[in-house]
Amino acid sequence: MLRFITRRLGISVLIIVLAVSLMFGMIHMIPGDPTSVILGPRATPELRAELNQRMGLDQPMAVQLGRFLGKVARGDLGEDPFSQRPVAEIVFEQLPFTLILVFTAIGAATLLGVPLGCFSAIRRDSWLDRASAVLSVAFIAIPSFVVALYALLLFSVRWQWFPAIGAGESGDIADQVHHLVLPAMALGLGWVGYIARLVRSSMLEVMEENHVRTARAFGLPEHVIIGRYALRIAILPTVTILGLGIGTMLSGALFAEIVFSRPGIGKLLHEAVMTRNYPVVMGSVLVTTVFFVVSTLVSDILNAILDPRLRGAGDQQ
Repeated sequence: MLRFITRRLGISVLIIVLAVSLMFGMIHMIPGDPTSVILGPRATPELRAELNQRMGLDQPMAVQLGRFLGKVARGDLGEDPFSQRPVAEIVFEQLPFTLILVFTAIGAATLLGVPLGCFSAIRRDSWLDRASAVLSVAFIAIPSFVVALYALLLFSVRWQWFPAIGAGESGDIADQVHHLVLPAMALGLGWVGYIARLVRSSMLEVMEENHVRTARAFGLPEHVIIGRYALRIAILPTVTILGLGIGTMLSGALFAEIVFSRPGIGKLLHEAVMTRNYPVVMGSVLVTTVFFVVSTLVSDILNAILDPRLRGAGDQQ
């Protein structure tokens, strides 16, 4: 198990370095001069040259990337040229809002999708299975930003059940949960259908395996067979997808945070790109990349714990 985790950690670090390097190059290909945005169009060439030197933009791209990775290794994400604040402080102020939104959305999707997929597999070809199939495909097909817009129009503007904007009053948990319902629904609705179809497919496959037939031949109760012998194996693909889903939801969180005017790292990244704020962009990309890789790593480890065969397969690769 230790060798498996060490191998996955090494791969994760390599992925983070490659992703950040690629994003670093893409950011510098964006049209526009950040010094013009920061100083304004009437800034003198001397002031622009001074700011370029202070931000390190006068150096070759390879040198800039090396300096950035060196600072990251020391825990320094740079300084925001607009507010003169550390980028790490700005990013980690916004990150909790996004994490709460993402984990609420994926948690609600899992609580709804897993039972729905199980019932569909148990009642195969029944009306529940057919209705579940229709709803699942519909949920998957609707983009999250469309769900966000219609949820805003219906539940906030027309019926006024939930607030339209903001994240709630600081310290008031009830108000924060009230503000969280619509964004989490918009972000997680598609994953309800995806998880339900995945669990159904896995359950149907596992229910035909020999160990399930043997347990049924010994007269074990059906709920014991499903919970202890079938679902434990059928849930493995879902655990992997959830690890990817948590990271993927970060991109969907951008639309939810913009539509519902919520603070968060997605909205911060959007504003930083619009203002050519390279340090904040790179800091936000780095943190989201690490979060994505860590969520995938955790799902791999959970899979290895649930299915010990994966540890040996990882060592043979």
